Amino acid sequence: MPGHFEPLPGGGAAVALDDVEISIIRSLAVQLLELIGPGPAEDAPDDPLAELFAEGPSEPPADPVLRRLFPDAYSDPEGASGPQQADEQKAHSAEFRRFTENDLRAGKRDNALAVVRSLDALASEAAVGGGAVLKLAPGESRQWLGALNDLRLAIGARLEITDEDDTDVLYGLPDEDPRKPMVMAYLWLGGLQETLVTTLMP
Repeated sequence: MPGHFEPLPGGGAAVALDDVEISIIRSLAVQLLELIGPGPAEDAPDDPLAELFAEGPSEPPADPVLRRLFPDAYSDPEGASGPQQADEQKAHSAEFRRFTENDLRAGKRDNALAVVRSLDALASEAAVGGGAVLKLAPGESRQWLGALNDLRLAIGARLEITDEDDTDVLYGLPDEDPRKPMVMAYLWLGGLQETLVTTLMP
């Protein structure tokens, strides 16, 4: 079980983590929460109808990590379409973003919070023995999967990874390269994500 998720009888997943691994994942999840931003104010009126029709931003985020987490729904990366089609795609993306980004942010925030809370519950156990086994119910596994994906997208954006060829280059970075710790985290999280996906398969 060390270093990878394994399925639990009856559903869910488990992984052995030491105190350093717990600290790394928790720190990354907290940074992700800070990047995504806070949810609705605590003192906001509890009006589900108003919440349903609340509009989000129409412009893509300036931060490249947030642009990776919240990409345009309609885009033409190859630039194959003409100016008119490009303008239409931009307008469609803005409209789609206005009505979906708030919910997407809330979902990503919930996933990251679930990771932090489950690791906090595990931390005291790990402090005693130097490590502990994290056990996740099926619903928690899906939240972890979403958060791990978001963490990898965020780190990948910082490392300017756009395809598998970029990843191959990063494997060969010398130890003194300042990006090396981030690359190691990216690869490690990828292994966790891959094994967690396997536990969720029927």
